[in-house]
Amino acid sequence: MSEQLKFIVEELNKAPFSCSYNLISFDNLQPLLLIQALNDVFAEVDGKAKYDIREENPDQLVVRMINFLRVLRYNPQIDAMAFRQGLIAGEKHIIYPILHWLLLKMIDHKKRAYLARYLVKLDVPREHLGDDAMQETHNQYDVLVEQFTELHKESERLKNTPCSTAEIRKDIEQMEEEKEMLNKRTERLKKKVEGVTGHERMLDIAKKLRIEKERENKISSQKMEQRTHLMHAEAKYQRLLTQSKDLKMNTVGSTPEGLLEKLSKDVKVNGYLVTEKLPKEIEVKKRAINDLQKVANEPAFSNNDLEEVHRRIRGINNEINALVEKRMLSGDPIDDKLTLFRQQASMIAKKKDNKADVLNDLRQQLADKEADVKEKRNQASDLGEYAAVRELDFKEYVRKLRGKSTLYKSKKASLGELVAEVGVLARTEEILKQRFEHVKGQLDQLESRHGVSGFHDTQEEIEKVSAMKADLDERKGDTLEQISRMVKELNRAISLKKEVLKPLITELRPLRETFLPFERDFDSSKKEYETVLSGLEANRSKVEQEVEFFERSWPMRSRDIII
Repeated sequence: MSEQLKFIVEELNKAPFSCSYNLISFDNLQPLLLIQALNDVFAEVDGKAKYDIREENPDQLVVRMINFLRVLRYNPQIDAMAFRQGLIAGEKHIIYPILHWLLLKMIDHKKRAYLARYLVKLDVPREHLGDDAMQETHNQYDVLVEQFTELHKESERLKNTPCSTAEIRKDIEQMEEEKEMLNKRTERLKKKVEGVTGHERMLDIAKKLRIEKERENKISSQKMEQRTHLMHAEAKYQRLLTQSKDLKMNTVGSTPEGLLEKLSKDVKVNGYLVTEKLPKEIEVKKRAINDLQKVANEPAFSNNDLEEVHRRIRGINNEINALVEKRMLSGDPIDDKLTLFRQQASMIAKKKDNKADVLNDLRQQLADKEADVKEKRNQASDLGEYAAVRELDFKEYVRKLRGKSTLYKSKKASLGELVAEVGVLARTEEILKQRFEHVKGQLDQLESRHGVSGFHDTQEEIEKVSAMKADLDERKGDTLEQISRMVKELNRAISLKKEVLKPLITELRPLRETFLPFERDFDSSKKEYETVLSGLEANRSKVEQEVEFFERSWPMRSRDIII
């Protein structure tokens, strides 16, 4: 919170707010001044939101602020009713996050507020669209909104396109040079065609050709524009067709009597709101305003005046209590019945008022949700890559989800039954173990009494050993069977290999007989080679020794020759 407050104070002290707050002074602002600071930030985001909250009705103020925050897509982290009450009261934990959110991305919020003036479509009741003039005006309004969207996208694209002044000047100079070159070229061509017969007619034909080409290009651009309008119209048609299908699906099973009954209920509810509830609320508000005006017009109260007012209030309360006691002591049965009926009527009226308040809140929430759904559908239709979930598909999804929920509940109940059965079986096992221990203790006592202590344990050990022996014998038998089976398989494989190698061996025998003389000749030649090689090695070593001797004795002999 401290970092948030510090950021808010720093931003408010900068231009264009140019306030002179510090952390302590801003944190000690009165609720009215805090709401005024929030309204000043609203005015900076959107110039039309500039108001003096002292001259504005509190209910209108909070409705205006909530609608403005809804346009900017601010999502409060608390309940809507608590948020509304906190905004009216100017509570810090409500206003500080709003200020931080607004000041953090001021440029984006300004852009969103600007676009909201033209892109947030007016909610025209459907019964008014039955008029042809109203329908035509609404269609023109939709077309203008789409044109504004396209123009804004083009403007943003041009703003984001990098283009400097130097580049523009360079382009202009280049275009001037090209213009001079074209003028010179035109002059040369004129001089060339002046001597050609009929050149005036040819120039006229060329001019007409150029005009027709320009017209062709213009028609092509108009054709592309008409195709774009056609695509938008088709998208709008598909959207209206989807809405029509949804309306038809919603009216499936409805009867004229049911619709009339529903309309009559709505008329009764609206009539009650218009004729009874709203006039009462207006009267209460007027009384409160009159009381506040009287209080504001009266001079300041001193302590003595306050004590006098308190004394008068206590006196009036005492008189009221005395009248109530007197009425209760009178004991008139008719008054008692009327009192009971009055209490019941008062309770019913309060319940009726509460239900009306709840109905108004639900209607407001429904209108907000319908506006959000309409906006999302428009965005989805503009993107063209996302198909919004239709109500029929959503109902099908809910039906499947309910089926899965029912299956889950049944499986959960079966699991609970199995868990309970496991508990019962565990308890049964525990009881049987206790009985077994008891019976075993009695058996040990009987064995000790008859002098054969440990007989039961010995018998159990013998049975265990016999069971282990039977198991071991079974394993031995299985092992012997596996070994015999493996031996048979090996013998079979060896026999198969012998059958495969038998013709090869038959072919190999005459080849061995043919190979033997060659092998003997090779051995004899190898022996002769080794003998010659050994003699050559001996001669080579002898020659190397003589060469080494001559190399050592050569220096001495060369000195003798020189001398």
